[in-house]
Amino acid sequence: MIIDSHCHLDDRAFDEDRDAVVARAREAGVGAMLSIGTGDGPPGLDVAIKMADRYDAVYATVGIHPHDAAKADEPAFENLQGLLKHPKVLALGEIGLDFHYDNSPRERQREVFVRQMEIAREAGKPIVIHTRDAWDDTMALLDEHWAASGLGCLLHCFSGNEEQAKQAVERGFHVAYGGVLTFFRADDVRAGSAHVPLERILVETDAPYLTPAPHRKVRRNEPCYVVHTIQRLAELKGLSYDEVAERTTRNFCDFFGLPTSALGV
Repeated sequence: MIIDSHCHLDDRAFDEDRDAVVARAREAGVGAMLSIGTGDGPPGLDVAIKMADRYDAVYATVGIHPHDAAKADEPAFENLQGLLKHPKVLALGEIGLDFHYDNSPRERQREVFVRQMEIAREAGKPIVIHTRDAWDDTMALLDEHWAASGLGCLLHCFSGNEEQAKQAVERGFHVAYGGVLTFFRADDVRAGSAHVPLERILVETDAPYLTPAPHRKVRRNEPCYVVHTIQRLAELKGLSYDEVAERTTRNFCDFFGLPTSALGV
């Protein structure tokens, strides 16, 4: 039993064969997938819920991605509050800051990030973080607006170096490793993983993006490829594949408050 803790099943890349993609994941041992509900931004924030309603093995998040912060308005925030009540919505995310593309003004990104943390805190839900070229700003806002919440924080697609990995662990955060861990030039990410205890690690694909080795030439990533990240993590930790699979699955259930019985674990 393994879990893809972050994928975008609503993405147009899956429109032609979504059923087959989910079936291949199940055949590979993926017991559950968390579909991320940011879509193209407001007002369409229920895209992952539609996936969760369609497939028993799929759960959902809802959130406004930093790319779409400029689209956020009061109706969008009110919509989020309602969507978080859906029984298969496990978290608010992915939210955060992206200063690499700057698709939305940085100050608006900060404002929308803070507002969504407030919404998640009121709903008692953990958050899933996207941060790119904005590490210090992201950590500062989390320290100010989330640290006292007592709720979980998951750093999605974690590509931090050793120092950033240490900072994440010190804050009590969880991290999710994906295909980047397998990339040829990702030595700094692999070095950072040595500082993250296995009990703080989840695995993901971010499908259809960031296809792992040995499938880098394949244009589209799929949830079934999460097995390669688990295998690389097992090698780095000096553990068996089964040990890492079992522990990361348990971590997922613990982090999101999902009974293992729901997955047949």
